[in-house]
Amino acid sequence: MRQDRQLLVITHLSQLLSFVTGFGSLIVPLILWATQKGKVYQMDEQGKEIVNFQLSLIVYIIICIPLILLLGLGILGLIALGIIALVFPIINAIKASNGESPKYPLSLNFIS
Repeated sequence: MRQDRQLLVITHLSQLLSFVTGFGSLIVPLILWATQKGKVYQMDEQGKEIVNFQLSLIVYIIICIPLILLLGLGILGLIALGIIALVFPIINAIKASNGESPKYPLSLNFIS
């Protein structure tokens, strides 16, 4: 098993594809994790964190959509989720490049 911090950083930053293309924030990290988890040191652990975070964001977005009708609370929730989805992949990419173990907030444990 090799240590490849650059690939870990790319995997974290690939979550930002949704801001550029509108999709891909779950698909690309999922493919990178699935193909490299046995080859790259810490890819399995960090890949699970990323996939759980992206699945959690999808669940929270689905919850926020009906809340838009309730005094616009869903809009505030969607804005907060957008900020979290932008900031934490960058922070965790920096942590991964420094060899630290990144953690994502509000992440539900779908894959353990």
